[in-house]
Amino acid sequence: MKRILVLCTGNACRSQMAEGYLRFFTQERAEITSAGLSPTSVHPLAVEVMKEDNIDISEAQPKSVDDFSGEHYDFLITVCRRAELKKPADITASIYLHYDIPDPEETVEPQDMKEAFVNTRERVKREMLRFIGTHDGFYQEEVPLTRS
Repeated sequence: MKRILVLCTGNACRSQMAEGYLRFFTQERAEITSAGLSPTSVHPLAVEVMKEDNIDISEAQPKSVDDFSGEHYDFLITVCRRAELKKPADITASIYLHYDIPDPEETVEPQDMKEAFVNTRERVKREMLRFIGTHDGFYQEEVPLTRS
C-alpha cells in the first residue's frame, strides 16, 4: 500500500480537502495523511463545502508535521507555498509534488468567503484528479487502472 502525506500551513482547509478527495478517489487503498506546519482547527467552511460534494471531513483532526518526523512516504504533496519552502528535511518521499493553492481565508473579503472555499475545493479536486491521472494505478497494485 502506497503512503501519501499532504502538507500545508494550518491543516485546516487545503490539505484536509486533498486528504478527503484522495481517500475517496483511491477508495482507501492508500495510506493518506495530511498535516500542517502550524496546525489550527479544521475550518467549518471547508467541512461545509466538502459535504456539498459528498465528501465528509467533519471528523478530521488537524495534525502537526512534527508528528511524522523520520517517516518516509511514496508521495509528499504540498498544497501551499509555505509548506513547499519549509517542508521538514527529516520527512522523505520517493516523489515530491507541489500545488500552489491560495488560502481561501487570505484571498477575499469576509462576505465572499463561501465562494472562495468553493473555488478552493474545486482547485484541490482538479489537482488531486490530475495527481491520480498522472500516477494511475499507484494505489491499486493488483488491478491497474486502464484508459479507454
